[in-house]
Amino acid sequence: MTSNDDLLARYRAVLPSFLSPLYADPVAIDRGKGSYVYDYDGNPYLDFFGGVLTTMIGHSVPEVVAAVQEQAAKVMHTSTLYLNEPMIEFAEEVARQSGIADARVFFTTSGTEANDTALLLATAYRKSNQVLAMRNSYHGRSFTAQAITSHSSWSSTSFSGLQVSFVQGGYRLRSPFRELDDEGYTQACVDDLVQTLDMTSAGDVAALIAEPIQGVGGFATPPDGFFGAFGKVLDSRDILFISDEVQTGWGRTGEHFWGYQSHGIVPDMLTFAKGVGNGITLAGIVARKELFDAIKVTSFSTFGGNPLSVAAGRATLQYVLDNDCQGNAHARGQQMHHRLAPLVEASPWMAELRGKGLMQAIEFVHPDTIEPDGARAGAFMEGCKERGLLVGKGGLYGNVARLTPMLNVTEEELDEGLDAMEATIKAIA
Repeated sequence: MTSNDDLLARYRAVLPSFLSPLYADPVAIDRGKGSYVYDYDGNPYLDFFGGVLTTMIGHSVPEVVAAVQEQAAKVMHTSTLYLNEPMIEFAEEVARQSGIADARVFFTTSGTEANDTALLLATAYRKSNQVLAMRNSYHGRSFTAQAITSHSSWSSTSFSGLQVSFVQGGYRLRSPFRELDDEGYTQACVDDLVQTLDMTSAGDVAALIAEPIQGVGGFATPPDGFFGAFGKVLDSRDILFISDEVQTGWGRTGEHFWGYQSHGIVPDMLTFAKGVGNGITLAGIVARKELFDAIKVTSFSTFGGNPLSVAAGRATLQYVLDNDCQGNAHARGQQMHHRLAPLVEASPWMAELRGKGLMQAIEFVHPDTIEPDGARAGAFMEGCKERGLLVGKGGLYGNVARLTPMLNVTEEELDEGLDAMEATIKAIA
């Protein structure tokens, strides 16, 4: 019978060295059901990471499984060169949900590719290779997406055809403006944006791309209205705004369906991926028609809008809407905050609890400082695993625990996970 140890040896023998599984003793996942996954020995784990926010509504969801099986029995691939009703219907629904006027939808296979496409549109439309991005950002691992990633632990190359300037953003804990209140912090970042444009650009900047809540960056969360304030500067200079909703989309923040909706701004484009396929490869970009029209040559995507993928996407989105998963994310997010906030506030080695809805994080530091403590973050992860709970890791220094239960997690399941976290925190203390 396959064992965890055997799989780890084979993993290291055939996969690239830059890949590294979580945990000192990695988990080999054999199957999943709802909010739980099971290893090859049958041990259950409550899954509060969902394959990096991707299994959004749980494992083996009957509605999604049935939709995929039905489509697989009909046709599994056509490409965008042919008319395909599931792809068109799903594009219509995503366009309606996006909030973008006169929207068009282009499907891709990953968030990285979606962000690449957004930059392609922006630079073609504005006829400029100048781009703004946020400090502490992460937008993917491709050559183009790496150029707009301000995260040294994830940046694998410094070469780029883009001229990128990084501005102050949502990572308030380590910002030089961290002592300011929300209004003062936002204004200081806006001033930094203006100065960056005045001092480092040659005019005609194409776009600003930003995550409403920074994912890999450890769920760094700016004040509400932050990007709306940025938008006034962008509009005055005809600079496009791209909202990277790969992790914040589909109701995860609880307050809104999209992260951008907390900021009093509608983006020119938004990108999505991860949870929308509930585990199946599916991503895309929504943009105004005029922006897509900037591409004058023939273009298509071989696997974007794949019938099998969009079948999963349609079933997932319908489940999210029919079961008010956004409302559940809000309620369960409050439940998580109420349990964890007192523990974090009482500890000298947890700097803060941040995020929204079912997208929250704890940053670990050396006692009574903001010096990162990756070892304690690792101890928290390992301790949760020992208690049957899987959580994620992130942050520039690898010192942030990311907590992202399924959007349909129950009150009882969340309490079970919170019990494991509380016990782990007490054991570390």
